[in-house]
Formats: sequence, C-alpha cells, structure tokens
Amino acid sequence: MFHQPDLFDQPRPPILAPDLPALVERISSVSKRPRYALLVLNLIAKAAGTNGSLGPYVPADCGMVPVRDWLCQALAPLANRDCRRLAMVETVRAELALGASGGTPDAERRVEEEVQSRIMRSGRTNISRAVSDLVRAGLLRRHYQGYRIDHANRGAQREAVYTVVPEVRRALSRPC
Repeated sequence: MFHQPDLFDQPRPPILAPDLPALVERISSVSKRPRYALLVLNLIAKAAGTNGSLGPYVPADCGMVPVRDWLCQALAPLANRDCRRLAMVETVRAELALGASGGTPDAERRVEEEVQSRIMRSGRTNISRAVSDLVRAGLLRRHYQGYRIDHANRGAQREAVYTVVPEVRRALSRPC
C-alpha cells in the first residue's frame, strides 16, 4: 500500500514564537535540503493571498499555470549555473545526434527546449519534495482542488493548493 506522510502523520504544532532562526531550525530538522525548502516557503508566502493560500493556479506571463509549475519556473534560474546543466546539454546533444558543435540554430533551439523540459520535470519533483518537508514540519498545509470537489488526495485532475501557517507568515514578513 502507498503511504503518503502528509495525510496520515500528524504535523508538528506551529512554532509559538516564530522568528526566522526558529523557522530555519525547524526546516533543517526535517529536510535534507533546508535552504531550498526555505526558498520555496518564502516564495509561497510572498505570493499567497490574504488568507495565506496559493493555488491551484497562479497568474503568469503565459496565462494561468499550476502553482507547482509557477514555483518551478521561478526557481529555474538556479539551474542555469549548475554544472549538471552543462552535462545535461551534452547528453541531449548526444541523444539528438547533434555532436558537440550543435549545428544549426534549429538544432540548438531543439536542444534548449529539451533541456528546459528536463529542468521543469526535475524541478516539479524538487518542489513536491520541498513542500512535503514543509508540511511535515508543520509550516505549510496542502490540499488538492479541481475537477469535482476539494479533496485531500491528489489525482483525478486536481491541482495542489498551499496554505502558509499564520505564524510562519508573520515570521517571514518581519524585518531581520
């Protein structure tokens, strides 16, 4: 049977006297990538509405996009300087049989599209892991909304909605 920790495990109670160091400590006790999780939490908190919720769709340049895709696009520039991205470009060129030089502008465009597609695919996974860590830490709530009704389980054309705990919103809005 499939186990979904954020639905079956009780999250930790929110921090009573929230401040940024306490948030960092809470996230680092739960996440293997605390800096990334804190960045995701900050993006969600800054873009959330007055009720602290973000999703299921967020306005973007190209219209309304799912919240996970919006977060992934916002964090995609982090992948531009990564040495793994250069290796990914070479791998895509080899798979498309273009060689090291790349060739025509059309071939370079195909390579760039495929690299962006792979970055988005891995980025969605990274966002989901970071959000799961934040839910486990009790700093964020997640539910799914979509086709028929609001629902605790994903699937069936439902998209995620993230809600930041009020104490966390206050901690992130305070100047250091």
